[in-house]
Amino acid sequence: MKVAVVGITGLVGGVMCKVLEERNFPITEFLAVASERSVGKEVEFKGKTYTVISMEAAVEARPDIAIFSAGGSTSLEWAPKFAAVGTTVVDNSSAWRMHPDKKLVVPEINAGVLTPADKIIANPNCSTIQMVMALAPIHQKYGIKRLVISTYQSVTGTGMKAVKQYHLESKGFEPKPEEMAYFYPIFENCIPHCDVFLDNDYTREEMKLVHETRKILSDDSIRITSTAVRVPVLGGHSESVNVELAKAFEVEDIKQLLREMPGIIVTDDVQNKQYPMPLHAKDRDEVFVGRIRRDESVDNGLNMWIVSDNLRKGAATNAVQIAEYLAAHKLVGG
Repeated sequence: MKVAVVGITGLVGGVMCKVLEERNFPITEFLAVASERSVGKEVEFKGKTYTVISMEAAVEARPDIAIFSAGGSTSLEWAPKFAAVGTTVVDNSSAWRMHPDKKLVVPEINAGVLTPADKIIANPNCSTIQMVMALAPIHQKYGIKRLVISTYQSVTGTGMKAVKQYHLESKGFEPKPEEMAYFYPIFENCIPHCDVFLDNDYTREEMKLVHETRKILSDDSIRITSTAVRVPVLGGHSESVNVELAKAFEVEDIKQLLREMPGIIVTDDVQNKQYPMPLHAKDRDEVFVGRIRRDESVDNGLNMWIVSDNLRKGAATNAVQIAEYLAAHKLVGG
């Protein structure tokens, strides 16, 4: 299996390499790919040193799979070029997620929709992935009518520049204007502004939660509203999710459904102060769910607290799991 990691010098690209190595993905030839300014740099993978090559060179090499984490505009330009030479692209940007002809995949939920004809496959947004992991089994049994979502999102979701800003501020330094990933300081602060504002005064991040959730769960009738907040945390994203179900439920049944869902760990023992936190999710692939309780203000209401490492399951691990499914089901390669 010839595999390319596109955007390898970025924050998520580095984690993708780590996950590929940890999971021992079957690679016979590895291609380290990035933009022109990074061509010629050296990266380490599985104990070997690789020289970063250009997008053009990677297309000419015709990899079986190219895992992209290089931004939406890069993906829009280059994913079709890879696909045209027979490469299957797993793209981590927002470029293809809502395209009607492209599959939006969380393997534990809907990998079965994939076919050999799918040459560009979209990896969902990090905040969407961890949430739908918890919602999918609940929706299947009880039906979801409405979601009210509040996210508390790690600076790592913005990238290396944001992490540097956080570290500088945490050490008492004031970043230079060009070192600021955010308009405001992030250390000891919460910024209710993830991505850009749209005409409806929601941010693009908030609307991703709306549109992507409906697409993955195959249900456009779910009513969804969200507020996304950037917080001074490195370990992962947290979400408070209020769910209104179509059918009556017992809380213990919800917990059991979640315990049975692959990739979910239920951490919910409030008497012993056990609940999910990004401190415990960091560098883990699982999605942690806790504070599972009835919303007593509405019929069939449920509250959950969902935490996951946004660089792992929220990005790199989910993309690698898609690649694993493609390889295992012989949907790529010769």
